Amino acid sequence: MNTGAKDVLYRNRYFFLPYLIILCACIIIKVLYTRETIFFAVNARYSNWADIVMPYVTYIGDGIAIIIIAIVLLFYSYRSSFLLITGYIITSVVAQILKYSFDMPRPKVYFSAKLDQIHFVKDMYILSTHSFPSGHTVTAFSAGMVLTYLVKNKLWGALFLVIAVLVGFSRIYLSQHFFEDVLAGSVIGTVVTVLWLSWIDRRPFLQTSRWNRGLLSRRKL
Repeated sequence: MNTGAKDVLYRNRYFFLPYLIILCACIIIKVLYTRETIFFAVNARYSNWADIVMPYVTYIGDGIAIIIIAIVLLFYSYRSSFLLITGYIITSVVAQILKYSFDMPRPKVYFSAKLDQIHFVKDMYILSTHSFPSGHTVTAFSAGMVLTYLVKNKLWGALFLVIAVLVGFSRIYLSQHFFEDVLAGSVIGTVVTVLWLSWIDRRPFLQTSRWNRGLLSRRKL
């Protein structure tokens, strides 16, 4: 049974500990380089292959993807599905509050005088407002934390982290966000999810046999 934040972090150690290393490295990068330098360093390294792949990678951080995963989990465990979807909802609400509070311009607007220097992926709709933080990154890191928490083999956490990082990278590659947006999104997705799991998964109703069954289990009864 969940005994609090320490237990959540321990279960997520293969996700959380490597993430801390990546986070520290990203903070150093941010201290050493400007927003413009970082953005164009990523944007300049494009390829036809990446232009095809990155839009699909970024969809992993979309709410629809999380809903689909949550529906699949319903067949195996109501608790697992509940934790994933509520983690998504809570972190998304936090992200949206911050988005509308800061109301920061996205690269398309921020670099409006340099649009000819930016590589845009063909047929990709580029947003203009509410840049900070990156909602897709928030969702990817939140989902990665929840899934790592749920799986028996915690080594899967390393793969979930790689996927979350790729989602964050895709947001910069696609010129939808800045490095700072993605960095903040990862922190929000991780920290808020730890706090949420620490509280919600200690509720007695989630520990009952009914919540730990799924649709397939019911059919067998």
